[in-house]
Amino acid sequence: MARKLKFSPKINMPGPGLFDLDGDIAPSTPIPTPEATPIPDLNDPGLAGLDFTINIKAPGQQNRPSAEIDRIAIDTARLNATDSILFMSFGSGSSGNCSYIGDRNGGFLIDAGVDIDKVRDGLKANGLSLDHIKGVCLTHDHSDHVRYVYSLVRKRPSIGVYCTPKTLSGIMRRHSISRRLKDYHRPIYKEFAFQIGEFEITAFDVSHDGTDNSGFFIRHGDNTMAVATDLGHISPRVDYYMRQARYIVIESNYDSDMLATGPYPMHLKARIAADNGHMDNAATARFLAEIASPRLTHIFLCHLSQDNNTPDLALTAIREALLQSGITAIGDCSGSLEARKCPMQLMVLPRFDATPLITLRHE
Repeated sequence: MARKLKFSPKINMPGPGLFDLDGDIAPSTPIPTPEATPIPDLNDPGLAGLDFTINIKAPGQQNRPSAEIDRIAIDTARLNATDSILFMSFGSGSSGNCSYIGDRNGGFLIDAGVDIDKVRDGLKANGLSLDHIKGVCLTHDHSDHVRYVYSLVRKRPSIGVYCTPKTLSGIMRRHSISRRLKDYHRPIYKEFAFQIGEFEITAFDVSHDGTDNSGFFIRHGDNTMAVATDLGHISPRVDYYMRQARYIVIESNYDSDMLATGPYPMHLKARIAADNGHMDNAATARFLAEIASPRLTHIFLCHLSQDNNTPDLALTAIREALLQSGITAIGDCSGSLEARKCPMQLMVLPRFDATPLITLRHE
C-alpha cells in the first residue's frame, strides 16, 4: 500500500498581532522565528507512488466503531472479476435471432435478426447502450439472422460485421441489403481466431442449408462459450468445440412427433429433418447427455420452432437426459438461491422476448 503523506498547515506569526499589547513582550526578549515547513516538490522522484488524502467523516460516523465501518464496506471483488461474461438474448427462432455477449467494457452481437430498437431497449434496461457493441458476428445468410444488420451499422462505423467472405456473398445475393454493407465487413475464416475487445472468437463449421454456416467458440479469460444456432446434426467440429465450453447455446428446434403429424408439407418436413436442416429435441438431448461434465454449467436452448415444438417439451427432453447421465440437480438460470445450488443451469431462450442480462462467472 502506498504511504500516505499528510500536510499539517502551520500559520507563522513572526510578531505580535494587531491587538497584542507591547507590554506583554519584553523588549529585550528576542522574537523566535519558527522553522519554515518546506513544501515538497511534486516532481521529486522520491515522492513517486505517494497518495495525498483528505479524511472526511460523514455525519453520524464520528462515533461509529471502526469494526462496524469495515462491515459496511463495499465488496468490489465481483465488480472487478475480469473474466465474467454478460449474456443476453433479444429473440431466438425463425422470427429473428440476436444475442449480446460482452463484459464490463463492451461486447458484440451474434446475428442481427431482431429490430435494433428492441436491442437498444434491452441493453438500456440493463445499464448498457449500443455504444457497447463493438461488432456483430453473423452465423449465416438467412434473413432471420441478418435482416437488421445494415440498420445497425450504417450510422455506427465503429461496428464491424464479422463473417466469412462466402457468407457475405450469400447475404448480398439473397437479400435487398445495401451494397455498402461491404464497407463494414471484417473477413473471418473458420478455425482462425480473431479478436473483438477482450474476446477471442473462433468460427467453426456447422451443417445447415445456409451459405458457409458458422458456429462460434468464444474465450474470455478462463471462461469459454460455444454458440451453434442452426445445425442439422452434430459434426466432429461442433463436438470438439462444445466439449471445451462452460456455457453452450445450442439448437433444439423441433419435436419429431409434432413435426411428423403437423401441417407442414412433406418437402418442408424433409428439409427440417435433413442432416443440414435443424436439430430435434431428442438428438440435442443425447448429445448434451454425452458431453455433460462438471465443467459444463449453463445450457441455453435456442431456435425452437413455433409450430413443431414447445419450451416444455424441449426442457423435459434435455432435463431427463441430463439427469440420467448423472447430473444431480438442474437449475433454471433464474439466479435464485435454490437455482444457484444446482451444478447445471438449463434455459430456453424466448422466441420474441428478451432475457435478463445473465452474468456467467466461473466460481
